[in-house]
Amino acid sequence: MKSIASIIIGLLAFGILYSFIQPKVDFNKETPGGIAFHKGTWKEALAKAKKENKLIFLEVYATWCGPCKRLKANTFSNQEVGAYFNSHFINVAQDAEKGEGIQIEEKYQIQEYPTMLFINANGKIVQQVAGYKSPSELIAWAKTIKKGK
Repeated sequence: MKSIASIIIGLLAFGILYSFIQPKVDFNKETPGGIAFHKGTWKEALAKAKKENKLIFLEVYATWCGPCKRLKANTFSNQEVGAYFNSHFINVAQDAEKGEGIQIEEKYQIQEYPTMLFINANGKIVQQVAGYKSPSELIAWAKTIKKGK
């Protein structure tokens, strides 16, 4: 009985500690040099993608999600990631629990956070992946998508 209580206390302590070591992230604030996310509506992003003949890079996140915070703080803020994504894609970030993000989450049947998708100008998924990606992993994935376009 003592060992079960010890395990439960240890897991609770780990959970509390983990919540404190998560980076503090403002999802609405752009990072200079990082990915510049589209500020308009989803419909406007689709129109822009069609006009510029680009894919949309869509990130669907939740503000309470630890990997989402790390992605924003470590990967999307990276200058190499920003340079590549800003020149090749229309970048959109949507909070799955607010505004248009709710409909987007439902439309694309998002099951976990973060989920990143490449979507064509007609709104069809080209490819998607879930979970944290380092800057080098994200760029490598994007380059394979770009080649296959």
